[in-house]
Amino acid sequence: MNSKNNLLKKDFTSLHQFLLRSAEEINSLDKPFLHRKVNGLYTPISFGSALEKINAICTYLVSLGWQKGDKVALILENCPEYIYWDQAMLKIGIVNTAIYPTLSPEETEYILNDSGAKGVIVGTSFLLKKVQKVRSNCPHLEKIFLMFEGQANEIDLISYGSLISQGKTMKAIHSTAVEKRFASVVPSDLAALIYTSGTTGVPKGVMLSHYNFMSNAYDALELCQQLDHTDKFLSFLPLSHVYERLVSYFLCTYIGGQIAFSEGIEKIATNMGEAKPSVLATVPRLLERMEDKVRKNVEAKGGFGKIVFYWALGVGQKVRLRKEKGKGKNIIQVFTYPIANKLVFTKIREKLGGNIKLIVSGGGALPQHIGEFFGNIGIQVQEGYGLTETSPFVTVNEFHRQVFGTVGRVAPSQKVAIENIETGNLITTQTYNSFAPDFESEEGEILVKGPNIMLGYYNKPKETQEVFDKDGWFHTGDIGKFEKGYLKITDRKKNMLKTSLGKNIYPTPIENAYLKSDFIEQVFLLGDKREYVTAIIVPSETFCEKFNIVVNEEIITEWITNPEHISFIQNELKIHGANLAKYEKIKTFALKATYFSIENGEMTPTQKIKRKVVQEKYKETIENLYR
Repeated sequence: MNSKNNLLKKDFTSLHQFLLRSAEEINSLDKPFLHRKVNGLYTPISFGSALEKINAICTYLVSLGWQKGDKVALILENCPEYIYWDQAMLKIGIVNTAIYPTLSPEETEYILNDSGAKGVIVGTSFLLKKVQKVRSNCPHLEKIFLMFEGQANEIDLISYGSLISQGKTMKAIHSTAVEKRFASVVPSDLAALIYTSGTTGVPKGVMLSHYNFMSNAYDALELCQQLDHTDKFLSFLPLSHVYERLVSYFLCTYIGGQIAFSEGIEKIATNMGEAKPSVLATVPRLLERMEDKVRKNVEAKGGFGKIVFYWALGVGQKVRLRKEKGKGKNIIQVFTYPIANKLVFTKIREKLGGNIKLIVSGGGALPQHIGEFFGNIGIQVQEGYGLTETSPFVTVNEFHRQVFGTVGRVAPSQKVAIENIETGNLITTQTYNSFAPDFESEEGEILVKGPNIMLGYYNKPKETQEVFDKDGWFHTGDIGKFEKGYLKITDRKKNMLKTSLGKNIYPTPIENAYLKSDFIEQVFLLGDKREYVTAIIVPSETFCEKFNIVVNEEIITEWITNPEHISFIQNELKIHGANLAKYEKIKTFALKATYFSIENGEMTPTQKIKRKVVQEKYKETIENLYR
């Protein structure tokens, strides 16, 4: 067990105490905490500087008379200021209500009203316009805080610079009140509201306490004991998402590490080379892109370099396979691996900054061959599993034992059960201590218990009751089984799509939005484990009449591929998808000449399209949509 700097201390009363211990005990106030790009270079921000901003925000919010339990929404991209705002709210018991910057105005309005947010922080003028568009419908909203220059009136539109200045000025007046509020925060207090779409498409506010997150950080370190205060995390996934918040933020502050902020996914490779992180939390799609880029570069160069690359990859694979069996290098590999490492592997790792110790993959299924590729070149990828409702971490592959295609070992403080979908009986219940490397189980729905499980859905007691059974198990809605002692996700209980970028998408409300067009009869949404959403669309009779189409077997291919017809439907999608979030919109589609029907086996008697049947039947068409 790693006891360096007493990292396994677990007697905290709030998440803000993670940061205070990191600043005052593990490190010191003058040591770097955050790193941001300034004039082309990563520039450090000390713990002391960060705490000064955090305390100024605390003072200002207390001066407004806002109370413990009040909600403030953040619509802000990842940056040091996100940490300042969140830490200030955690310190005085105000609840961070996260809103994705990509949500539509209607979804933003719903979250502001459902949460009763008194304030909202906006990162850009574009986001301000979105909030102002719906503000008259949000009676609880008192203040809008601007993280950009201009447009502030200092009455209800408050500039960040002015807020910090006022907070510092009023420190002496409110310092006692701030510290009293800090002392009042307890582990069971609500720390965050993170909204996730329900099966009806209506967002549900997942209530997560300080201890939900703290217990998850404790568990994460126990299964990733190679982490310590010397680690630097590169943050690029949205902090409005529970996964990034736990790994790159709360876990980091727990162990006393540092956070560097990426300039966005399109610059992630460049930023890794500049910031030189040791830890990265990512989604499978980015790893797929990395692997694809490496292989394409090798193929493009060809020649002797290509031969060396694939030889080295073969050596790495053999070493990895022996390691997975608990064996070291054989006598040949003792000589060949250092050569492969020097000629190939170190060069790839240098492009990722040269310091990468661990990549955590979550938010979607990691293709097995991708995990194996990184393992072959000596980069540790630990795939895990969890949900917003579980704070999020439930299982993760261990550092010393990788089983690619699985999501790892049950966390120390949690229990995972597999329930028979037909009978409702528990097939097995597994814990950290019951782990056996050869354990296998039948598949069923994954159930979870533990201190990381949410407090419930905000303002939704009925929906909360529906996901917990009489024995207190949280029903994830995911299907899985145990394989080689680790949990393996095999299917989804419902038809939710989860893109490779980690976005949860429920097809029905999106399909219904597009079906408002008079020219569209049926829509079948696609996108599970893919980067973006596509669809198979059946035009309506109105469409056929408009274009004088008579369905004839001999001309079906001609009219469904006609550029004029494609363009027309594209415009209909644009019109009727205007209020959808960017990631929900159909990017490409294929037209289908005949209806999905019961007669052809594509629909159920209740008129629901059979997802697996259609995906198999139109497999080639679907693959073409992603080429």
